[in-house]
Amino acid sequence: MSFDTLLPRPVSVTPASGSCPWPSTVDVRSADLPAEGYRLEISPSGVVLSCGDAAGEFYGRQTLRQLAGPSAFRSVVLGELSLPCGVVEDHPRFGWRGCLLDVARHFRTKAEVLRFVDLLAAHKLNVLNLHLTDDQGWRFDVPSYPRLTSVGGWRPSSMVGSGGEQDGRPHGGFYTGDDLREIVAYAASRAITVVPEIDIPGHARAALAAYPSLGTEDSYEIWTAWGISTSLLSPTESTLDFFRTVFDHLLEIFPSQVIALGGDEMPGATDEHRKFVRLLAEHLVSRGRTPMGWDEVLDIGGLPPMVIGSWQNETAGQQAASAGHDVVMCPEQHVYLDHRQSPHPDEPIPVGMVHTLEDVYAYEPALTGPRLRGVQAQVWSEHLDSVRRVDYMAFPRLSAFAEVAWSSGTRDYEEFLPRLRDHHLPRLDALGVEYRPLDGPHPWQTRPGVPGRPR
Repeated sequence: MSFDTLLPRPVSVTPASGSCPWPSTVDVRSADLPAEGYRLEISPSGVVLSCGDAAGEFYGRQTLRQLAGPSAFRSVVLGELSLPCGVVEDHPRFGWRGCLLDVARHFRTKAEVLRFVDLLAAHKLNVLNLHLTDDQGWRFDVPSYPRLTSVGGWRPSSMVGSGGEQDGRPHGGFYTGDDLREIVAYAASRAITVVPEIDIPGHARAALAAYPSLGTEDSYEIWTAWGISTSLLSPTESTLDFFRTVFDHLLEIFPSQVIALGGDEMPGATDEHRKFVRLLAEHLVSRGRTPMGWDEVLDIGGLPPMVIGSWQNETAGQQAASAGHDVVMCPEQHVYLDHRQSPHPDEPIPVGMVHTLEDVYAYEPALTGPRLRGVQAQVWSEHLDSVRRVDYMAFPRLSAFAEVAWSSGTRDYEEFLPRLRDHHLPRLDALGVEYRPLDGPHPWQTRPGVPGRPR
């Protein structure tokens, strides 16, 4: 391997002659370096890894893994490995390098989430935004309210594509508190913060099915269609107390400073619904946390300082920054990885806009300055009913996004493409990732006859 195989691209590389057998001694030293930054000095006698924090050490070791070759990504190393000699100096462009994983629409087992964490870590991404609740499922066990999972944790059927047909197959699952604590600890050991999301007051049909008193009707059925349910939580004091309890339990499990509360896509919302969001945001602040909401919450007056996920467009992020909020840029026009990857008819369940690998690699947030925390890719799962489908939609576009999030300076797709194709895709192969081939899906990755909703 050579230094020009690295992904994401480091800040600087100074090659030297010779090679270093791998595995080898790694002398870890503290140094005054930027947050998450590291310096590697590789010589025939071993490796010196200088870092300013634990994350920097982790990322330095990830770089060594890449330099050792694809075999280093297998559970058992095959053959003898070596590192090129030289110096690598590196630190990230953004402090928030995130990916949202929607486990509400289609549940991913704990083992699958841990695997996804490993894939984020291999790309030096450091935030997993875990979307735990929605109209189609509630995945977070709350002991005070067991029906949230016993009723809201499963649905009798799911829509097939976007044509309205139902598959008639029950779907469900949820995480216990210990499952989530394990995910959080596993992620933390890989320099990743798990930011949980409980979506209110819309996207709450699963909660309403479990506890109809949270709404305005006598009963609700869990949502088996995609799209947005028009059912909203009733913004009463009793509903507010219910969700204060839910969020308090969430805070016992997730140490993340940022806690997400949704606030998006609220058809028919009133001022009382908007007040409901503000009061829950204030509750999180009173517990020492920073609330995060989607950019629709900017219509709510009197919000405390928040983190805003700018998903509707670039302008929303600029408005949020002007209003005094920190911003994570995640616009659907650029970084929604559930959107189709090409206009070709073989693209499985084609939804949303066309976001090619080159499109994702070219993304540059319009917002600059101190209010910009970073960027986040989104993996919504309405049409991702297996981990194989998640792999197909996320990769290799998430690999391209990782370089957007980590690497400073100009980007050249013609330079990136052979680095990805010749060196990084073999790493994904070694990890068992069923990514989309660059020239289109394998036959078994297509979904003939399943209608999408292209835009």
